[in-house]
Amino acid sequence: MILSTGRLDLREMTDADLPALRAILHDPVAMIAYEGAFDDAESLAWLRRMQERYADDGFGLWAVVLRETGEMIGQCGITRQRIDQDEVIEVGYLFARAHWHRGYAVEAASACRDWAFRELPIDELYAKVRSTNVASMNVAIRLGTTVRRTFTTHYRGVDMPHLAFAVSREAWSRGRRSVPEEPAGS
Repeated sequence: MILSTGRLDLREMTDADLPALRAILHDPVAMIAYEGAFDDAESLAWLRRMQERYADDGFGLWAVVLRETGEMIGQCGITRQRIDQDEVIEVGYLFARAHWHRGYAVEAASACRDWAFRELPIDELYAKVRSTNVASMNVAIRLGTTVRRTFTTHYRGVDMPHLAFAVSREAWSRGRRSVPEEPAGS
């Protein structure tokens, strides 16, 4: 287990997660920001890339498991990404459509954001969001990020305008201090 929240457990994905991962990556609506659904080979390559990231970086997109049922409902975590010529650390999230609009993305991504600032020597954490993906923009805003710049990614034969949201360590620390602590035992 990497992280736990009120409702969710986050852990490294294993080969046993491939069917649940495929259910997400094969859904053309869930994958609209990636210009459509992945096929079996692309889904397996995605899983292998995450497993490489775990080995190389010590982090990646982790399986998000709904504790109540044990079901993998999405993936969320920290990855190295490129924005133009810069390498940045990003929080990413992608969930099965059946679990949208329940706060899971914000819950998991908030825990990942906090983990990144606690565990990594970073000054900023980014969220790359395709300019047409309003739902992901709303998650990024709820994480305390703001738009820093725009950029275009060429992926699957398409130029995709993106927004680079980010939050600084300083702003994250300020935000944590302004949130009242819950009393012990609540």
